Amino acid sequence: MSESVETPAVADERIKEMSAFRKALIRPELGGICGTVVVFAFFLVFAFDSGMFNSQGIMNWSVVSAQFMIIAVGACLLMIAGEFDLSVGSMIGFAGMMIAIFSVTLGWPVWLAIIVTFAMCVAIGALNGYIVIRTGLPSFIVTLAFLFILRGFTIYLPQTIERKTIIGGIKDAAEGDWLGVLFGGKILGGLFNWLGQAGIIDTFERGTRAGQPVVDGIPMLIVWAIILIIFGHVLLTRTKFGNWIFAAGGDAQAARYVGVPVNRVKILMFMFTAFCACVFATCQVMEFGSAGADRGLLKEFEAIIAVVIGGALLTGGYGSVIGAALGALIFGVVQQGLFFAGVESSLFRVFLGLILLMAVILNTYIRRMITGER
Repeated sequence: MSESVETPAVADERIKEMSAFRKALIRPELGGICGTVVVFAFFLVFAFDSGMFNSQGIMNWSVVSAQFMIIAVGACLLMIAGEFDLSVGSMIGFAGMMIAIFSVTLGWPVWLAIIVTFAMCVAIGALNGYIVIRTGLPSFIVTLAFLFILRGFTIYLPQTIERKTIIGGIKDAAEGDWLGVLFGGKILGGLFNWLGQAGIIDTFERGTRAGQPVVDGIPMLIVWAIILIIFGHVLLTRTKFGNWIFAAGGDAQAARYVGVPVNRVKILMFMFTAFCACVFATCQVMEFGSAGADRGLLKEFEAIIAVVIGGALLTGGYGSVIGAALGALIFGVVQQGLFFAGVESSLFRVFLGLILLMAVILNTYIRRMITGER
C-alpha cells in the first residue's frame, strides 16, 4: 500500500501579508484613540486642580459628550453608508418643539406626545432617504433643504400658536409620566447616595441639601448614549446588515450586483439618524423643561466632525461607531476643559477647525494605504 504524501502549503505570492503595525494603523478608531489620550493628558496637566476631574466635573463633561455621542452614532452609520444628513440640528429643534406643543399647548399626555413626535421624525428621515434614492440628488442638497424647512416650521409654529418661540411647562406636564422618565430621569441614585455618605464623592455642605451627594445619579441622556453606541457597534460589526452598510457606502453598484438592498439600507440609515436626533431632543426638553426654536443649531456639523475625528471617510464605506463615540468624547472634554482651564471659550471653535483638518488629512492618508493610491 502506497503512503500518501502531504504537499506542503505554498503561500500565494499575490497575497501580501500585512504587518500587525499596519493593521493597527488602518483601524478607523486610531485617530479617536490618539486624540482622546492627548486631550486627557493635556487637561490632567493644566486643569487637574480646577475641579474638572471631581465627581461634578466628570458629570459635566460626560453629559456634554453624551449629547454629541447620541447624534454621532446616527451620523456615523449614515456616513459609512455613503450619505450625509444636514437636517439633524433642525430635527432636534423641531422634535423638541413638537413635544412641547403636543403636551403643553394641546394637553396631550407626554408619552403620547413623545411617541407621535418620534413617528413624525422617523417619517421625515424616511422621506429624506426616499427623495435621495428616487431623484439621485446628493444627500447634501436634499437634507440642506430640510434643514431650512424644519427650522422654519420650528420658528413658525410656536409663534403662530403661542406668540413666542420658547414653550415651557414640560417638566410639570411630564410629572409621573411613564415614558418621560425614560428620557428625563436618573438611575443609580441609591449608589450615589452611598458614595456620598462614604465620603467617596463630594456632598453639599450647607443649605437644604446638606449631606446629599453633589451628583445624585446618572442622567438618562448618558444611558441612551451608551445604549445607542452598543447597538450601533453590534449592528455594524456583528450582523449581515452591518456588512450591507459598508457595501452600500463603499461601492453601491457593486453591492447591488451581489444582492445588497442598497436603497433600503440607505433609507433605514436616514430613519435611524432622525431617531437619534429625536432621542437627543426628548432628553433635552425633559432636562430643561422647555423647548426653544434655536435648539440644535449647528449640531449637524458637530456630529459630522465627531464622526470624521473617529476615523470615518467622507467618501463612505469605512468608519467605526466606537471611533465616532471617541470623537464625541473629545468634543465634550475639550468644551468643558477649556472652561476649567480658564481658556477663552471662543477658542473651542478654533480647536474644532484644527482637529477636523488633521482628522481629514489622517483619514486621507489611511484611505491611500488601504487602496494603494499614491
